[in-house]
Amino acid sequence: MPVEITWWGHATCTVEDSGVRVLTDPLFARRFAHLRRRRGDLPPPGAAVADVALVSHLHADHLHLPSLARLAPGTRLLVPRGAPAAVPGLRRLAGLDITQVAPGDEVTVGNVTVRVVPALHDGRRLPLGPHRCPALGFVVNGAARTYFAGDTGLFDTMADEVGDVDVALLPVGGWGPYLGAGHLDAGLAAEALARIAPRSAVPVHYGTYWPIGMDAVRPHEFHAPGEEFVRLAALAAPEVSVHLLGHGERARPEVAR
Repeated sequence: MPVEITWWGHATCTVEDSGVRVLTDPLFARRFAHLRRRRGDLPPPGAAVADVALVSHLHADHLHLPSLARLAPGTRLLVPRGAPAAVPGLRRLAGLDITQVAPGDEVTVGNVTVRVVPALHDGRRLPLGPHRCPALGFVVNGAARTYFAGDTGLFDTMADEVGDVDVALLPVGGWGPYLGAGHLDAGLAAEALARIAPRSAVPVHYGTYWPIGMDAVRPHEFHAPGEEFVRLAALAAPEVSVHLLGHGERARPEVAR
């Protein structure tokens, strides 16, 4: 089986392909800022073991410095171009092999190549900082082609930018009762799925973190996005197999090659 996907919660996944472990947007905190982990145990120490980690943009729930500090020295870390200047703490992560990337770049790690693609999202390190870093998605090309969307809205050239892929890891929710611009909810994610047309999909970026003290505020926005995506994906892209994972669960999607 050429690819195995483990969802650890929020946007954090391990993609194992061709002997290479790829970790997406590592976030291993029980709580940070105004958010707490409301569902699922913290990932085990082995979740931080990776050959390469991908950071899609600078928001603190995707570029989380304490979680990145758990990566072993020598781990390759791909970050948006300009990230070390915008987030000085990155420069204090001794031992990580940091590479700044932008859409169109390709980076080879072992037996896989990571291709960087655009995302439609605010790339700033909010609430402060100029808009000087792109938000990114990534396509991991090994025995399978796996698209990690990061955080993104739907955009016209998405299918062309992503290209042919076997698996899509798509955000379907968020960490609060309302989603702003530059995000996919379950319905928009199903539309993105129809455009991209992979063989398989895994919904991510929902059902993990929620603002402290707001458990009773629009709780369906926390609990429902994954199952809603499964329902809507069956209507918009019935040929795509959707793997609805719990935290720490794995999927072994079929691939075309």
